[in-house]
Amino acid sequence: MKTGHDPIEAARQAVIDGDSQAALKAVQDGLAQELDPQAILDQGLIAGAQVVGQKFEAGEYFLADLMLAGNALKAALEILQPELQRQCTGYQSRGKVLIATVETDIHDIGKNIVSSMLVAAGFEVVDLGVDVPAGKILEAALKEQPQVVALSSLLTTSRPYLRDVINLFQEKGQRENYRIIIGGAAVNAEYAREIKADGYAENALEAVHLVRRLIGGESQDA
Repeated sequence: MKTGHDPIEAARQAVIDGDSQAALKAVQDGLAQELDPQAILDQGLIAGAQVVGQKFEAGEYFLADLMLAGNALKAALEILQPELQRQCTGYQSRGKVLIATVETDIHDIGKNIVSSMLVAAGFEVVDLGVDVPAGKILEAALKEQPQVVALSSLLTTSRPYLRDVINLFQEKGQRENYRIIIGGAAVNAEYAREIKADGYAENALEAVHLVRRLIGGESQDA
C-alpha cells in the first residue's frame, strides 16, 4: 500500500540528482510497497532520465552530471529489471543492443552510461565488458541476435579495432544483419563514415536517439 512517501517521485528525483543510493532506496521502497515495477520505471527512472537529457541538451548539465545520472540508473535497474521481466504482462523490450569496449581498451564509464540509458529507454542490453576482441563480439552477436552492435573506443590506440570488428562481420557474411554504431573519445562522425559504421553517437543521449532511429528503420542524420 502506498504511504505518504512516494517512491516513484523519489526515484525520478534521485536520477535527476545523480544519487545512486537514493535511487536504489526508492526502487526498493517501491517494490516493498508493491507498486507496479513498470510505473517505477516509466514514471520514475525514465522520467528522471528525460529531465537529465533536457538539462544536458540545454547546457545546464555537463558530462559529470550525465555520469552520475547513469550510475544512479544502473544501480536502480539492477534490482528493478528482474521484477519487470517477471511480470506476467511482460517487460516489452523495444529491441536488443550488444555493447562492448573494443580490444586493448579497458575504459568502461562511457559504455556503462550508454548501457544504463538504453535500458532505461526500454532496450535489452547485452554488455560484453571491456577489451573485447572482434571474434568474441561476432560470436556474441550470432548468439544474442541484437539489432544493434554498439562499440566504444576511448583510446586512439584502440580505434583500429573498431574497423577490425566491422571487417570481420563483413568477411563472415554477417555485416548486413546488424547495425553497428560507434562512440567514445577516440572517434567522431567522420571516422564512423570512413570505416562504414552505421552511425556515431557523441554521448549517451545521442546513442539512445540513434538506436531508436536504427531499430525504427529511420535514416541516420550523421
